[in-house]
Amino acid sequence: MKKNYDQNVCIRIDRNESQIIRCKERLEEVDVFIQDYAQILQLAGNSVRMKILILLQEGQRLCVCDLGEVLEMKIPAVSQHLRKLKDAKLVLTEREGVTIFYLINPEYQPIMATIFNRLPIAEVI
Repeated sequence: MKKNYDQNVCIRIDRNESQIIRCKERLEEVDVFIQDYAQILQLAGNSVRMKILILLQEGQRLCVCDLGEVLEMKIPAVSQHLRKLKDAKLVLTEREGVTIFYLINPEYQPIMATIFNRLPIAEVI
């Protein structure tokens, strides 16, 4: 269903129809990426989850005990953050015996790299 925006009030003199069309087309082209980025950014909006994602993005495969020690947090608190990341399919698990390791879902690694590539990682961790 097309929405009618003709009643929007604007003070511009001339409407640039071609620019509006280009902008709409561009958003349609990247819509699926926008959804993924928005989900990641929403989850990474929490500093603990961002730290977890950064650690895992660096190629680390860490268990909840490792993360708890690095982040200086109790295991149940770290587990709650990991659950949210796992439910969103941003992280996957691998079991070795009784230990469960967490890693970035390879499907999302390129997006994560784009988001985190400007961070001075050594200073964050």
